[in-house]
Amino acid sequence: MDIERRLAPWVSKMVPGARNVRIDGLDRVEMGHSAETLLLTLSWEDGAGDHREEVALRIRPPAPGLLEPYDLQHQVDILRALESTPVRAPRAYWIEPSGHVLGREFYVMERLPGTVYERGVPEELATDPVRIRRMCESMIEQLAAIHSVDTGATQLEGISDGRRYVHGEIDHWTSEIQRVQRGPLPALERLAAALREQQPQKSPWVTLVHGDAKPGNFAFEGSEVSAVFDWEMATIGDPLADVGYAEMLWVMPGYFTSRPAALTVDEFVIHWEKLTGIQTSSRPWYRALAGFKTAAILLVGGFLFDNRHSDDLRFGQMTNAIHPLTRQALHELGIDEELEPGPVLPRPERVREVEMAQNR
Repeated sequence: MDIERRLAPWVSKMVPGARNVRIDGLDRVEMGHSAETLLLTLSWEDGAGDHREEVALRIRPPAPGLLEPYDLQHQVDILRALESTPVRAPRAYWIEPSGHVLGREFYVMERLPGTVYERGVPEELATDPVRIRRMCESMIEQLAAIHSVDTGATQLEGISDGRRYVHGEIDHWTSEIQRVQRGPLPALERLAAALREQQPQKSPWVTLVHGDAKPGNFAFEGSEVSAVFDWEMATIGDPLADVGYAEMLWVMPGYFTSRPAALTVDEFVIHWEKLTGIQTSSRPWYRALAGFKTAAILLVGGFLFDNRHSDDLRFGQMTNAIHPLTRQALHELGIDEELEPGPVLPRPERVREVEMAQNR
């Protein structure tokens, strides 16, 4: 697809008085498994002179995607609401909801500076314990900023009934599992039942939640968070769900939060509580909910791969984490019996098919 040729006339319409719009430096971001992200530079002229803007495009993934329903307008509304807050989210400029320009819907946002540490910890960071500790603190401070957004003043309170968030999460991810499963899934099905059986009393806190608060969704300049990305699952809900999700991922190998110099999980929670004034409770249950959600997403990815909706081998490889995540979540709920995972991995012949195609 000639993105530059298609995009330039559309940008000309979005920028009043713009002439000679140019698209330069087009590049794809390889990290992430949901929407496609393109980085580019917009240049144009108008009565005030020459202009140059570094931007990013978020393009809706081909349907069916990993996180359906995929609502770009919802993401844009949240980003625009956050402009007046301390949350370091990129500004959303324009949205193209028809799909006529690039074949799929997309929106344009500012490109914030910073480095994302998603796939491992580089040596210069691994050997800088002071920096790692401060990065942990900065990430927690941004998470607390998200949970401290005035949802009334930003007009975000109307996007969802946050009081049913946790119940809705269990229902949604259970439904997603049932939609894509190829047969009985004893471990995941037991986990879904146990989450309902042990569901704690409803949290009194209702805030903006990010929904995917992993270290790889924070960019850093030096030791400070410069940007918070990937707002696909953001909504109004229970902030303890974000905390549980971050806790679950905190010690996973590959993230800087798992390094010896990083804050411990308990230090993370204490720092967050001080910043927000919110008291955590039922932490093992919320970690189990996070494991269930993550396992469900990985199962959907495996389905997309196995059924040829995607040839991204990562979708197939990620299914290897489903059973360990499920067992850990069950353990959080006091269930240590050995349960079969069921058909959570893609068919071996499908994996071979894609591997052979890639090696040609």
